[in-house]
Amino acid sequence: MFKNKTLLITGGTGSFGNAVLKRFLDTDIAEIRIFSRDEKKQDDMRKRYNNAKLKFYIGDVRDARSIEQAMRGVDYVFHAAALKQVPSCEFHPMQAVRTNVLGTENVLEAAIQAGVKRVVCLSTDKAVYPINAMGISKAMMEKVMVATSRNLEGTGTVICGTRYGNVMASRGSVIPLFVQQVYAGQPITVTDPAMTRFMMTLGDAVDLVLYAFEHGRNGDIFVQKAPAATIETLAHAVTGLMGKPDHPVQVIGTRHGEKLYEALLSREEMACAEDMGDYFRVPADGRDLNYGKFVDQGAQRLTQSAHGEDYNSHNTNRLDETGMRQLLLKLDGMQRIAKGEMVADVEEH
Repeated sequence: MFKNKTLLITGGTGSFGNAVLKRFLDTDIAEIRIFSRDEKKQDDMRKRYNNAKLKFYIGDVRDARSIEQAMRGVDYVFHAAALKQVPSCEFHPMQAVRTNVLGTENVLEAAIQAGVKRVVCLSTDKAVYPINAMGISKAMMEKVMVATSRNLEGTGTVICGTRYGNVMASRGSVIPLFVQQVYAGQPITVTDPAMTRFMMTLGDAVDLVLYAFEHGRNGDIFVQKAPAATIETLAHAVTGLMGKPDHPVQVIGTRHGEKLYEALLSREEMACAEDMGDYFRVPADGRDLNYGKFVDQGAQRLTQSAHGEDYNSHNTNRLDETGMRQLLLKLDGMQRIAKGEMVADVEEH
């Protein structure tokens, strides 16, 4: 599908962008464009990969003109640019709106104008029942994605989305922090030992986007059926792999905007979700505002949404410490640590 095509990744200097490059650079794709505002990370990537297929565009999704220029001649887009840190978005909510909501509008409009064939927007479990500014802004991003996709019939452009749980050892995630704290001889800082989170590898994240790319229709949202673990289990799995099972753990309390558990699908979405095996597809509600024309479909949605439960990190498959260790060992950095190596940077790129 990607043979001789041009792919644009917004926010492409992040962990997801690097994972896509590792998957795609040695294929017959024609060009991969990395769009981001961080010139230092772009320069580091340019030197690391040293590949003629890789092109770099400095810009910001908030700046419509910069994304329009980068979009010319593009076939496909993976939209990963976002403000993702929950506490910082709590203190600067309008910055989250400008990047996650208005920036997404700029990306989608530029893609439509440029005749892009497929766009996959990356979202988060925090967009489901959101209580923090980051989750609210990503929920609005999804609404912008779905609303924009309504008017694309016959245009040749398909816009769909994905939702992630926690991507293990991605930039800014908790696993690298735990490892650094152990190396420094400091207690591991845990917000709430009973807090649960979905666990995914970067490989899982790329697989989900590719699945959405291949199967997505306008307005679809895809999620992976992912296991979850408590933060306490994760902490003990990390210290166990590092050969320090008795390393002290300090409980510091829940941070600004954090929830005890996350949901990947709401109860209302589960009522109409399509089971795709390893994934769920949530189709867009195709009705317009003349609800009387769709009595049967509307009544069915109303009846279904009154029953059942959401899909969350408390009711999914719960990993014990052994299962969490096995999942951690899918990460290159944790494999090396388990062999006794001193690993300075366990972030997955």
